[in-house]
Amino acid sequence: MPEDAVDKLAPPVSDDADIEQNAAGGPREIPQVSINRSTVAELERRRLVRLQTASLTILAVAVVLCLIFVAKLILVVLLVSVLLSFVLAPVVDFLVVQQVPRAVASFIAVALLVMATLAATYVSYSRAIDFAHELPKYKSHIKGIVDKVRKQAEELESTTEVVIPPPAEKAVPVTVQQGDSWTDMLTRNAGAVSELALTLTFVPFLVYFMLSWKDHVRTASVMLFSMENRNTAYVMLGLISGMIRSFIVGNFIIGVFLSVCSMAAFGLMGLPYFYFVGVISGFLSLIPYLGPILAIVPPLFVDIGHITLPSVILTFIIVIGLHLIAMNVLYPKILGKRLQLNPLALTISLLFWGWMWGASGLILAVPITGAAKIIFDHVERLRPFGTWLGE
Repeated sequence: MPEDAVDKLAPPVSDDADIEQNAAGGPREIPQVSINRSTVAELERRRLVRLQTASLTILAVAVVLCLIFVAKLILVVLLVSVLLSFVLAPVVDFLVVQQVPRAVASFIAVALLVMATLAATYVSYSRAIDFAHELPKYKSHIKGIVDKVRKQAEELESTTEVVIPPPAEKAVPVTVQQGDSWTDMLTRNAGAVSELALTLTFVPFLVYFMLSWKDHVRTASVMLFSMENRNTAYVMLGLISGMIRSFIVGNFIIGVFLSVCSMAAFGLMGLPYFYFVGVISGFLSLIPYLGPILAIVPPLFVDIGHITLPSVILTFIIVIGLHLIAMNVLYPKILGKRLQLNPLALTISLLFWGWMWGASGLILAVPITGAAKIIFDHVERLRPFGTWLGE
């Protein structure tokens, strides 16, 4: 074969100049990358699995929220029964130490709770009836206040008419609708009231069984988890029990303090039924956020016959001052170590549970959120949520 033909078939050999050019950033050959189709299929499978997991999680959350909203009455009754069982647990434990059988001790504790509830209801009803009998005495005073407010409103309206002339009046058809009587309202709401009353009758029975079967329920609840998670579940249940018990006892102590201070202040002001109104105002002040507003209503209502601007201002100062002392001094010392919830998380929780369950949600939001934080702190995958809820 001729030499020139051999040179054409031989691959070109790079000399030193070509190597230097490549080192200096000259053109290079594009490397050939082989694509493994099994790797691409695995990546696609993982992406689909993540997408399915996210979709199922969103669907599960939506289903849980719907169940919470639909089963509001049942869940509220269960949670209230749990809280009451924690309140009565020390009584049952004390009786058990005194060699009383747990079933009998639980029955005695529930009977004391029922009697205390009936006594409080009777006292509240009798005081309300007495106040209703005295209310006609204040009729002239109330009428004078209403007339004064109406007169000021008419003067304001006449002043605005001078500045802004009223538009031309047009004939507007008026439809007269007869108001609902009490009989119609009771008849229309009889079903809901009877359903609520029937559901509340389950509370004493639930509390009794929760107290008498306390050890069995706790052991059976722990056995629901796998072997490696049972110790964590046992610790979580213990922490939740301690948190709820501290929450109830702490709120009761703070409520008693606010009630005593309110009774003393309202007694010095000369309010009628100050001993009764002080207790109501003190415990109403414990409701998060809405507490101060609700606590102001009872003293103003019983003083409606002698209400004056200085008495209204003084009532505001007393209620708001006691509430601030309770929230900023007593709550951190009594409940701060147990709850450890930051204000933002607590506010969102109150907003959510208040929207879901109304007034019951506002009362139960704090223990529910505190229990959720304990669970998040002991589940590795949920610890970031527990950290977000914490202080």
